[in-house]
Amino acid sequence: MDVKLLALTALLAVTAYTPACSAKPISLVERCWCRTTLNTVPQRSIKELKFLHTPNCPFQVIAKLKNNNREVCINPETKWLQQYLKNAINKVKKSRRRTNKKA
Repeated sequence: MDVKLLALTALLAVTAYTPACSAKPISLVERCWCRTTLNTVPQRSIKELKFLHTPNCPFQVIAKLKNNNREVCINPETKWLQQYLKNAINKVKKSRRRTNKKA
């Protein structure tokens, strides 16, 4: 048998029995969820907020709306959202201080 044909057959056999990688392609893992953002979503129409940070994407805020459960991306620079985040951070800091005083 020809050496090249034998080498090719061995290579194909190894490739056929090698388990496929179970990880997602990089293009799906690194993709930003928010491609466009809205500036005019009123706070009272939001049911739930999610905050995402992926390696190659800016900070992303996803809101689930009350009336139709639709998920939209909100501009993180929106004034009411900035205030909401400041209040949440202050609330966490206060609860940590109380916990540390009790300990």
